[in-house]
Amino acid sequence: MLRLGEAPRTIVTTTPQPVPLLKRVLGLKRSGATRGRTDENPHLPADFREAVTEMYGGTRLGRQELDGVLLEDLPGALWTREMIECSRQRGTLPRMERVVVGVDPPASASGDACGVVVCGLGADGVAYVLADVSVSGLRSEGWARRVAGAAKHWGAQKIVAEKNQGGDMVESVLRGVDSSLPVRLVSATRGKAARAEPVALRFETGEARLAGRFPELEDELMGLTYAGYQGAGSPDRPMRWCG
Repeated sequence: MLRLGEAPRTIVTTTPQPVPLLKRVLGLKRSGATRGRTDENPHLPADFREAVTEMYGGTRLGRQELDGVLLEDLPGALWTREMIECSRQRGTLPRMERVVVGVDPPASASGDACGVVVCGLGADGVAYVLADVSVSGLRSEGWARRVAGAAKHWGAQKIVAEKNQGGDMVESVLRGVDSSLPVRLVSATRGKAARAEPVALRFETGEARLAGRFPELEDELMGLTYAGYQGAGSPDRPMRWCG
């Protein structure tokens, strides 16, 4: 019906993702754009608005999904949105030959964020991110139990934890909740962006995939660039173990 009337118009409604078609529409001379935030929609139940804000508030993905902001990929990003979507596993996962829980312990004992990511090597030779069970606001025993629970649930053969932020104390805390945990401590000798480069390459070549949707983790991945981390705060998820 775009040929009827004096000034025919059409309306396109969508979540603002930086896809070529949307960019082309926005670039048309006669196009105009309006944006609305999720919390401005009077037809959404209050508990739904509260729930999605708790899940995505303060994240890069939340700016897109909740605030309606069109986010471009960062210059020099190791992970782009297109790359992440292409690496998302669809269908049944292969049998896991080996499962590792990567742990980035908090910098203090006062309840800082503890990154906990579960990765597995599939029978097809591809590395999979199986779960992101990172946690904030817990003291040492709390995050250690989260790690132990993830290792038990996924049948992990190894728990790999950085010791830069606590030395041997990290192993003591983990073994304090379960003395049989297969803990291995490692020292980080390079910056997080440098350590992430070989992992990003595996995703780009199809040798690593995401077995689900992990909004907070994906935000951190897209904030990693060759020049360093450009996201908010510091990345907590230990993705190097998926490489």
